[in-house]
Amino acid sequence: MKNGKPRIGVLGGGSWATAQVKLLCNNTDRVNWWMRSKEAIEHIRNYGHNPHYIQSIEFDKQKINVTDNLQEVIDNSDYIVVAIPSAFLHDTFEQYKPTGLETKVLFSAIKGIINEFDSIPARYFHKQLGVPYEQIGLVCGPCHAEEVALEKLSYLTIGCHDIEKAEVMAKLLACRYIKTTTTEDVFGTELAAILKNVYAVASGICHGLGYGDNFQAVLISSAIREIERFIDSVHEIHRDVKSSAYLGDLLVTAYSPYSRNRTFGTMVGKGYSVKWATIEMNMVAEGYYAARGIHEINKHFNTDIPIADAVYRILYEKISPMMEMRILTDKLS
Repeated sequence: MKNGKPRIGVLGGGSWATAQVKLLCNNTDRVNWWMRSKEAIEHIRNYGHNPHYIQSIEFDKQKINVTDNLQEVIDNSDYIVVAIPSAFLHDTFEQYKPTGLETKVLFSAIKGIINEFDSIPARYFHKQLGVPYEQIGLVCGPCHAEEVALEKLSYLTIGCHDIEKAEVMAKLLACRYIKTTTTEDVFGTELAAILKNVYAVASGICHGLGYGDNFQAVLISSAIREIERFIDSVHEIHRDVKSSAYLGDLLVTAYSPYSRNRTFGTMVGKGYSVKWATIEMNMVAEGYYAARGIHEINKHFNTDIPIADAVYRILYEKISPMMEMRILTDKLS
């Protein structure tokens, strides 16, 4: 701690990590920022912007310590925002083997499943890294990195079992164009953030197949009911899924042109293979990995989630999108 404020670190070099650093620079004197790319680090040090993601964000170079030394960032931070894509998270920690994480407060900005363990990030941090649940939180939307860069009014929900830690992080992220709220429902909001990516892929597939707005409305209203059923099966507490952390995040991810999951789904619906859609995007669509992870988790709960099941079959069992969605239309209302 410095002057009563926690030292802040961010892990990740992508769009959402870059947006998080921008927000945190508004309310702290120094942000420790780890990324893998030495080229990007050198560019940021020289020119003040990330050359690969959200290039329009210009940083005050005096406020950021950007490095490829993961242990340095962990050692010099009290609160750490983890924004590494879920597909690379375990490999990153296995490669660098950092120590001391169990003494830090980790806030996940990850919106996917850690496939090696079929685990949500909070459970991974606790089981694999030894971080107590009271020191694990999350940052969720509805909020796109591109709109943070444009400083358009956006909302973030900050969750932690220890609500005081959530409030600390909420104040660090709040600014003129970001409003924040807090929640203790870490598991529910994290699962909803993962599931909404699967449903955004479904929305994109239907868009690629030529379904119209009327059907999309039915699809997404059915999706929020699936989300409610699933997260109630996993962690049954009182929650209002109509609030922005659940329904709002689902809507923006399913409908926004910035949504990489919707874009990925649209390409699959238009006939691209999963492999070629991934190559063409050159970005991670978390919904692809989440579809498999949710399918595996649901083997333990047997929740009725026909839309998520349809996405899984299209992506992993190579069922025709047209055929699978035609079958799905008879299950929705």
